[in-house]
Amino acid sequence: MVTKSDNWGRFGPDDQRGTLNLLTPAAVLDALATAATGQVISLSMPIRGATSSPAPATVPHLRGRPLPQHFMSVDGGDYAAGARAIGAGLRMADDALIVTHHGTTTHMDALCHMWSGEALYNGHPAARVRSYGAARCGIETVGGVVARGVLLDVPRHLGLDHLPVDFRVPGDLLAEMAPDVRPGDVAVLRTGWPLVWERSREEYWSGQPGLSGDGGRWLASRDVALVAADNAAIGGLNARQLADEGLDDDLHMIFLWRHGIHLAEMLWLEDLADALAGQARRDFVFIAAPLKIEGGTGSPINPLAIL
Repeated sequence: MVTKSDNWGRFGPDDQRGTLNLLTPAAVLDALATAATGQVISLSMPIRGATSSPAPATVPHLRGRPLPQHFMSVDGGDYAAGARAIGAGLRMADDALIVTHHGTTTHMDALCHMWSGEALYNGHPAARVRSYGAARCGIETVGGVVARGVLLDVPRHLGLDHLPVDFRVPGDLLAEMAPDVRPGDVAVLRTGWPLVWERSREEYWSGQPGLSGDGGRWLASRDVALVAADNAAIGGLNARQLADEGLDDDLHMIFLWRHGIHLAEMLWLEDLADALAGQARRDFVFIAAPLKIEGGTGSPINPLAIL
């Protein structure tokens, strides 16, 4: 069994939020002061769902995952076919959306998403994760995240468009790029891998670059509140879409289970990277709010960067 982290019990025996506890009102106000121009950039992939077209498959996703489904219960075709308007001159459209967010769209992982042994983060019993959801450490405990974000644009730092498929970002490279990462920050890692999707689906599915275990431990040692990345699993993946690392170096174990650090995956970071290119700054206001899904292992999000 993987050795537990000292973060278990750090924020009290009943804690379910981990290092998000570092985002105190004072820390949030300090983060808001990071904004200088007021430019707002979305960091989200589109959710493109349809039941009768290939639309969902045109957005980067892991192979074999259930793709978004978008249903219209009432639309213009109903009125063309003779449906009654709901009032004089008044018509409406209504829809429903089914999203299985892990591996298919921009989302945040809850602390109940992965664990080792019989306990979730902070010793909460894993047996409380049942068919109706997790009774502990669900995504509803997150609330809103407002923090100072720090972009770690690794490929641009190395003079590349995107990282090679087998590249694992080490801690010493992160220390070289961002020695000023501080407690309560959101570390935002760009690999550039989503750019590969338009060139070749098969290349995108051949594996993914990501953080190394050493890189993950470095970020955890900096007491970050959240780690976000544009790849599908924070760490790297092989051609079977699995991590090669053992439990000691598994990024979800390091962050979610040992340290109580939430993860956000499959962000779109190209617009943010372009906006910050050539500037001395790489920090910004990071905002994200998962849906309040009781017992959820995660939630779709639309993270925002305010420069």
